[in-house]
Amino acid sequence: MYSASTYKETLDFLYTRLPMYQRQGAAAYKHDLSTTQALDRFFQHPHTAFKSIHIAGTNGKGSVCHMLASILQDAGYKTGLFTSPHYKDFRERIRINGGMIPEEDVMEFMDRYYDKVEAYSPSFFELTFSMAAWYFKEEKVDVVVWETGMGGRLDSTNVVSPMLSVITNVAMDHTRFLGETLPEIAREKAGIIKKDTPIIIGEYLEEVMPVFEEVSSAVDAPLSVASREVSLYNVKPVTGALEVALSLDGLVKGRVTLPFPARYQLVNMQTTLQAIRVLKTLGLVIRPVNIKRGFEHVVTNTGFQGRFQVLRRGPLVIADSAHNPAAIAGVMKQLEGFKRNRIHIVLGVVNDKDISGLLDALPQRARYYFARADIPRGLSAETLRDQALKAGLKGNAYESVPIAFKKALAAAGRREVVFVGGSIFTVAEVL
Repeated sequence: MYSASTYKETLDFLYTRLPMYQRQGAAAYKHDLSTTQALDRFFQHPHTAFKSIHIAGTNGKGSVCHMLASILQDAGYKTGLFTSPHYKDFRERIRINGGMIPEEDVMEFMDRYYDKVEAYSPSFFELTFSMAAWYFKEEKVDVVVWETGMGGRLDSTNVVSPMLSVITNVAMDHTRFLGETLPEIAREKAGIIKKDTPIIIGEYLEEVMPVFEEVSSAVDAPLSVASREVSLYNVKPVTGALEVALSLDGLVKGRVTLPFPARYQLVNMQTTLQAIRVLKTLGLVIRPVNIKRGFEHVVTNTGFQGRFQVLRRGPLVIADSAHNPAAIAGVMKQLEGFKRNRIHIVLGVVNDKDISGLLDALPQRARYYFARADIPRGLSAETLRDQALKAGLKGNAYESVPIAFKKALAAAGRREVVFVGGSIFTVAEVL
């Protein structure tokens, strides 16, 4: 029996009474969509009340979701955005035109429906997805950008019928659930490809393209590859940002500023631009000025955070939620290019992943501050330190992320860099 008289009590119920992958790992993972499908029927298929764009991928899917939502919002569409996990506030997961779902609506949903759907034994993510679909329908949004939680084929978001599907890229992550090889992981991501629905692959990778070509051909889904369709020119770093020259046939022309300095965001920009190109052919009205302003104001429009986010200068402090080898390698490449005197890395990871690849992607010359993220899945600082030492990474273990962060700040000189990463949960503790 659900009972809560305050928003805090509602959150406590959601976090403690429902299986939650971000906190519990494999124990909360489900191997089919039957529960989500049952909930979808109960709520009378709310996602059919608006247009949907569905985005999966190992890295970059959250960034592309925010960029797309920002542009659509600027174009005048009432735009829903569903992402996960959150950094500081549960309501970050469900937004309309950047505004988080009100506490009162979270409570209303639980008060009205939880006892009626409890028999379905929903997980945290399944219920949160249902809440989002219900809220977006109640608020009469025009379009929703959905980010998959993990994989694609078995993700709760895969019950939607999108006008466009996007797979940003494929890299090694969540191998316990998605497969031990890149083609196996790609096949799970390809589960979001729908019949007669355009599919965009963000980043070309020869090893996995046959999977996407096979699946899209089988269901007559028009396929395009953003990194081959969209070119960016004259990329110039400016203070805390990147300037990019764009010249795309009838889409946008001129210089655009991305309000973050991460060069790995360029492929996400390409993916977003190809998505806009396809959406225009499907009838959405998006002008060049909407594209320019959407990119430039993505942080204020959608609450985008946690990706190569500059927290302060002198020392330069950067937080990034990269948590797999491919993502962390891209971040480190740019950090080392800054040519600062030394890099101090505050690192915390989860305990149910093989982190050997991530550790191998980190620089040995950096100074490390190992900490346990404040979630049940957090790997102990001592275990992390010991595993890191085998990879040639040296540093001390600390009892919490805030303490490790404080130590790193105290040790870093004004011309040095402090980086916080390894997990979104680690980053959340310093934002």
